[in-house]
Parts: sequence; C-alpha cells; structure tokens
Amino acid sequence: MKKLVLIASLVTATLIVSVGFAVLGSNEQPLALACGGGVVDKAQGETFTVKITFKNNGKHEGTWSVNIAFEGESWTWSGEPQTLTLKPCHRKTLTWTGNVPEDAATDSVARLIVYYNDSFQPLNWWIHVVSGAELAVTS
Repeated sequence: MKKLVLIASLVTATLIVSVGFAVLGSNEQPLALACGGGVVDKAQGETFTVKITFKNNGKHEGTWSVNIAFEGESWTWSGEPQTLTLKPCHRKTLTWTGNVPEDAATDSVARLIVYYNDSFQPLNWWIHVVSGAELAVTS
C-alpha cells in the first residue's frame, strides 16, 4: 500500500449539485481536486450529478481507482468506481449520477466521501433531504 499524504493544491471543479472537494494525493502520484464545502437540499428520489476535475500534480503518469459516496446515519448512496489515468500536469473530469434514496428520512443528511485507491477523504459537502411535498392553503 502506498503511503498517502495530504497535498495543498487547488484545481478547477465543475459540480452540479454544487459539490466542491478537498485535496488528496500520494507520495509517488500526487492527485488534486478542488476545495469547497456546503449543503445542498434534495428531495427523496431526486437526481443529482457530481462532476469532479482531477489533476495529476506528480512528475510521472499515475493511475487511481476513484469513487464517491454520500454517507449518513440514516441513508447512503455509492457511485460506480472509475479508473483514472493521468499524465503529469494533465486533468480529467469524472462524472457520477445518482438519486437520493426513496426511503431517506426527511431532514436527514449525508456527507460526500471521495474514495481513491486504498484511502478515502470525507469532504465538507452534504445532501440535506427535504420534503418533496408542499402544502398551499387556498380559499
């Protein structure tokens, strides 16, 4: 297993669901993604898309197994793992699309986690589950 260290680097990230990210890497193959944080309101069953642009900050080509998940006390969602191969200083955008589980409790939250190779990084992005119903009083 490669020794993993946190690196300080900022990279462009495009996020639908307004998802930003923290910085990750390893000694031999530094990998960076953009920083940020926040809470996004979504209803049960609502679709979300996460797009992250990764950059290889190292001096050699690197390959990573990358995945994301939203994890909370009452619900979780996991994307499909993707393989990312980047030459030095090159960037690539990976995309995940999912739905908030239908049985996710209203007012619950789940935190975004990025998994890469044998490690993971919890990020300061959350999905807050809101009611999909709205009552209007008319007379």
